[in-house]
Amino acid sequence: MQIRAITVFSHPEDVEAAAKVAATARLVLEAAGETVQTVRWALPPFPLLVADEAGAVRLAREVGAAAQAYGLDYVSLGPALPARPETYRWVPALLAETSVVFCSGVMADDEGIAPEAIRACAGVMAELAPLEPDGFANLRFAALASVPAGAPFFPAAYAPPLLPRGQVLVALALETADLAVAAFADARDALAARGALVARLEAHGKRLADLTARSAARHGARFLGLDFSLAPFPDEAVSIGAALERLGVPALGAHGSLAAAAFLADALDRAAFPRTGFNGLMLPVLEDPVLAARAAEGLLTVKDLLAYSAVCGTGLDTVPLPGDTTPAQLAAVLWDVAALSRRLRKPLTARLMPVPGKQAGDPLTFDFPYFADGRVMTVQAAPVDGVWQGPAFDLRPRGSG
Repeated sequence: MQIRAITVFSHPEDVEAAAKVAATARLVLEAAGETVQTVRWALPPFPLLVADEAGAVRLAREVGAAAQAYGLDYVSLGPALPARPETYRWVPALLAETSVVFCSGVMADDEGIAPEAIRACAGVMAELAPLEPDGFANLRFAALASVPAGAPFFPAAYAPPLLPRGQVLVALALETADLAVAAFADARDALAARGALVARLEAHGKRLADLTARSAARHGARFLGLDFSLAPFPDEAVSIGAALERLGVPALGAHGSLAAAAFLADALDRAAFPRTGFNGLMLPVLEDPVLAARAAEGLLTVKDLLAYSAVCGTGLDTVPLPGDTTPAQLAAVLWDVAALSRRLRKPLTARLMPVPGKQAGDPLTFDFPYFADGRVMTVQAAPVDGVWQGPAFDLRPRGSG
């Protein structure tokens, strides 16, 4: 298990205080034997901080420089907002300004699904694809559906809009797929497998929460909680795909996979620890060697990943798509993510990666330690027309009022 990120949340003016909270947390956690990969800084949504695109670009430049000056690895500007539709168009310029900045766009929230925002997020993804080799600019952007403030994983992270000046919040994003791999290795049955994983989550959760809360209190900061979304790494020992297959699924993508995903998500729900963010099953295709392999074999599809999101997941993450995927096709995929989120009342994101010059089935090899090699996935999508226009609307489950 590793800590993928200590994420601190504050206003831009409070960068020094935020950096002190992050540095202290890192010292305390590493002194206790934990491995911390990165420290990250998340701001309130940028449309609340700037008036126009020039101001937004200037903000990206200034906070990127401030983050590096204070030892913060990355900074999230938060999401573009449906209430300010012009802010989606600014995102490519913000991400082009500095490589340490992340951003997102809300496509659905408590006001419902915003058709214009879905199309805007799809347009951003298409525009970002050619900006960096292998479509990597899209690593720093995600479309958000019902994602609250305080999630520590990037690009979804943002600070509460009403966060008082001078206040710093802190949370941990955890890379813990290896806990599931170990828990399921020798389990004799489902109850034993679930019990083993819950015990591991609770033991690590209590320790990490105690250490982080105490370190935050030294600076008057508030600890939000942990996000145990079982994030993987490109190694089978830290593969959520391997963990799911150890539950008896012959190959992820075959029938039984959805049941395994639901089972793992249920174990996460049962574990007691301070929570923030998703705490769901993260299935980032390119970050997990088994997921990448099953996608390359054609067993695991985008539709499968959407289905698993209905019972467990955090959405679609690092999904490699053909470079000529159109904004209209991307929007069709985003419609499904937004609909699942609103119907099920759960936070979901989409981080889609059209890879320039690549077609479905083409091999992918990356000189990037956090990605496994794989193949471009097929996207079975055509433009969604008809009534999918106009003002925001919601999809309320029966009996929800």
